[in-house]
Amino acid sequence: MNAADTRHRILMTAMELFWEKGYGSTSIADILSRSQVHSGSLYHFFPGKQDVLVGVLEMYRDGIGEMLLAPNWEGVDDPIDKIFALLAGYRTHLIVTDCTYGCPIGSLALEIHEPDPVVRELMAANFTNWSTAIAGCFDAAADRLPPGSDAKALGEFVLTVMEGAVMQARTYRDIGYFDRNIAVLRDYVTTLLAAAKRDSFA
Repeated sequence: MNAADTRHRILMTAMELFWEKGYGSTSIADILSRSQVHSGSLYHFFPGKQDVLVGVLEMYRDGIGEMLLAPNWEGVDDPIDKIFALLAGYRTHLIVTDCTYGCPIGSLALEIHEPDPVVRELMAANFTNWSTAIAGCFDAAADRLPPGSDAKALGEFVLTVMEGAVMQARTYRDIGYFDRNIAVLRDYVTTLLAAAKRDSFA
């Protein structure tokens, strides 16, 4: 295994463990045990656990297209449909994990109350990338939305709904909480589309 593969294995293992156990409950020993990487190799790349966290957050930030958007948007052309296809991907994760899945960045943001500035900035960058991708969908559908619609604010709103819906579904261990939140969001977006269409005929 070359150096790049070793580093990638460490980060993928840490990503899984941070999701399963939380950052605070995951030790370097846990990462070494699951990844089957020697401690010398880990410390060569990451002097401490926070350095691993930074690496994980950078991987999420740089991999949003490949790891999150592309798999959920495959075969989906309509920009509004893309928004709900992405949300459906979160629903699938909740279903297959019996509602224990949480958005990795959202979970870290809740757990790490006073993060180091570098960590906070990386978490913010991840949220920004997510909401910007959704804003891009609203921008692509701008001719179907009311004039003056704020795509950036809509992207941030969808992010807020997703995080809250996931958090409630996890807390109650009930997918219904996720479904009801997303249904209200869909109704809101449908209302926007209908208003724009109605105004275009006025």
